[in-house]
Amino acid sequence: MEFLCYHRDRPGSLPLRIELLEEHWSYMDRYEKEMIARGPTLAADGETPTGSVHIVDLPDPTAARAFAFDEPGHQAGVYRDVLLRRWRNLLGRTMWDFPGGPTDGNRYLVLGLGTGRAADLTVPPGRDELIAYGPLLSDDGADWLGTAALVRAPGPDTARAVLTSGAYADVEVHEWRFGGRPS
Repeated sequence: MEFLCYHRDRPGSLPLRIELLEEHWSYMDRYEKEMIARGPTLAADGETPTGSVHIVDLPDPTAARAFAFDEPGHQAGVYRDVLLRRWRNLLGRTMWDFPGGPTDGNRYLVLGLGTGRAADLTVPPGRDELIAYGPLLSDDGADWLGTAALVRAPGPDTARAVLTSGAYADVEVHEWRFGGRPS
């Protein structure tokens, strides 16, 4: 089962985040084989982290909750909240398979939070600009709760357009970059 986990930073927690960076990477290293995508969301300056996205393939919702809530930054209070949802990998690949590579162009996390009728259940045109794409689902996979995408786009408005206009209660667009331990 695939899950999207988005830890959102608490205001003023950057010094603690930096202090725990090695612990965070060591923790995530334990999930290397399960990782589909990972990386920080960023403030408008393109440098300051505002959150941390991880898309992982884990056995069940219990394992996903343990992954999200045992993370060292969460345990220490770096994050104000955690969005954890079952997710379906419609591209069938990891971010490391993205043909655009890790650095060329602007990258975004697009979260469409659903209400009512399911939308965007198939991969939209422009697949080559999608790094990750799929629906957010209830723990049992029966209910559609929205759509999440990692996308390369010229700007946030273009990134947002990957989702059907008017089909969501709310859409968030965050600058994002490929994450992981620097090589």
